[in-house]
Amino acid sequence: MSAGDWVVQRQALDLVIQRPEGLYCPAGDFYIDPWRPVDRAVITHAHADHARTGHKHYLAHADAQGVMRTRLGAINMQPLAYGEEVLHNGVRISLHPAGHVLGSSQVRLEFGGQVWVASGDYKVAADATCAPFEPVRCDTFITESTFGLPIYRWQDDADIFAQINAWWAANAAIGKASVLCCYSFGKAQRILSGIDASIGTIITHGAVEPLNHAYRAAGVALPETRTVSEVTDKEDFKRCLVLCPPSATGTPWIKRFEPYSDAFASGWMLLRGARRRGGYDRGFVLSDHADWPGLHSAIRATQASRVIVTHGSVPVMVRYLQEQGLQAGSFQTEYGDENLEEKPLITGAESAQAATDLIVEESKR
Repeated sequence: MSAGDWVVQRQALDLVIQRPEGLYCPAGDFYIDPWRPVDRAVITHAHADHARTGHKHYLAHADAQGVMRTRLGAINMQPLAYGEEVLHNGVRISLHPAGHVLGSSQVRLEFGGQVWVASGDYKVAADATCAPFEPVRCDTFITESTFGLPIYRWQDDADIFAQINAWWAANAAIGKASVLCCYSFGKAQRILSGIDASIGTIITHGAVEPLNHAYRAAGVALPETRTVSEVTDKEDFKRCLVLCPPSATGTPWIKRFEPYSDAFASGWMLLRGARRRGGYDRGFVLSDHADWPGLHSAIRATQASRVIVTHGSVPVMVRYLQEQGLQAGSFQTEYGDENLEEKPLITGAESAQAATDLIVEESKR
């Protein structure tokens, strides 16, 4: 058998392959989080780099429905509950919690005696705003690797929320607003779920507030938030917490809160280069993705013998997994490091150098 024949045979056995439109299931004739318009798309979650416009039919978790319709408009969407199965062209499809954001799902595919799971984006830490990550046993696991470097190890959420509350309270005590930049979908609502709302008024940007409504409609408890137009007493600005996307900085909208202290909540804030480039007063290390230990605990829990790594620190992850005795490879995707709304504040070179420094340090122990 020639090398070309082997590749064809290998692909014939694979439940998911790469195509220009995205990750494709040949047996089922559908795509998972495609980046170009297709007839049938299974969507892991509603971030803009995974849920895009132009598909004829969408399948996603029911809790993602409100956010997807808010962002994509009128779409032909089939909602599915976690664990509910649908059979399409002989492929058994079910969705399982990914713990990333509201309605985020891993996609389980079963066909011809094989089980594959596409993780989408995920985290294993507890989060009051979405269902917790559920390990799903499979033969092949397609995993993200956004923070797939040993340097990325997160603190408990309670510690981060305590830091945010202390920063907000200190600013409020001197009559200064606290502007906290964060991603509009997922991160903003997670912060809202953990902060002390008694410190002052919470004001959200116009990009954040519609998503708050979608979360509340899905039964997620969030404290009261206001838009700028709903604040009648300007004294509230002196004690408020403002949640807005990073793109709001430097705009006329943000100037009304002067004087203010600003901060950014992101996993990228772990690295000094990212904090310095952003120019924020503070950086809070809070990510909706799994850290290095979380990624590998999730992979082990699947008991998969084959792992395919997508977006993020792919070469490092693949090499590490191969050293652990797994069959590991990669897919090239067009997913962002967090999502398409905002760009990370760290370059690939800086991230790789940070990982190298840490590996050298650990080798000396």
